Amino acid sequence: MGVISTDKWLIKAYDDPIKMCEKLEALFPGADSTEIYHHLMINGMYQTPLKNGKQLIRYLQRKKIWEFVQKEFTHLKHIWNGPDIPVFIFPSSDSRRLKQENNGKSGLAFADKLFLFISDETSKEEMRALFIHEYNHVCRMQKFPKKEKDYVLLDSIILEGLAEQAVHEKLGEEHLASWCKYYPDDMLEKWWKTKLIPNRDIPKTDRSHHDLLYGLRFQPKMLGYSVGYYIVQKFAKENKMNTKDLMTLPSEEIAQLKNGG
Repeated sequence: MGVISTDKWLIKAYDDPIKMCEKLEALFPGADSTEIYHHLMINGMYQTPLKNGKQLIRYLQRKKIWEFVQKEFTHLKHIWNGPDIPVFIFPSSDSRRLKQENNGKSGLAFADKLFLFISDETSKEEMRALFIHEYNHVCRMQKFPKKEKDYVLLDSIILEGLAEQAVHEKLGEEHLASWCKYYPDDMLEKWWKTKLIPNRDIPKTDRSHHDLLYGLRFQPKMLGYSVGYYIVQKFAKENKMNTKDLMTLPSEEIAQLKNGG
């Protein structure tokens, strides 16, 4: 599998993403191209019309983005003994929020596929960090025995923390997501004990799961993500474990909740 040549798809049909998403229908059983595009779009894919679409794609081709990500994929697949999945690269949305919070880039991972949404301002180091984060999700989802549909808040928190710990391990602190540095440790520890541990078994289908994970509806911004990185980094440091060691461990063990908290 590896990186799919979506640049060729885009050159032909960037102005008709729904038509282009027909190529993805086999990977999303039961969903048609309109549903697939809508799901990708709300997670960061561009919306039509794509301004200067062909110029953007040609620019990304000149930067050899597809080749660059393929090299990263081959490397991480080897060192993590990761799965061979398809990787799709598309332009990202030009939404103000995405630009402000993530410099115009986003990703979406499944157990069997991965999507990267990037802009002409995405540097190669940002691309590496994004791919490391998302591919770590894929590896965790494949190696961790619990099905993603059965994840509870604790699993989601640890999933995000593991992904940024992988970025830290591979690229260093300067390439961490901004939410890793939002709050001091003592505040994260307090919220972990008061907000997240009591709600750790909330399923993904419950709205409060997303509220606590993303920091919505009056919760601290990116709450679950921020605490997740804090918890995983702390556990990895105390136990001298690397990313590959952590991938298969139960969420409760990483969170040191084996005895109920």
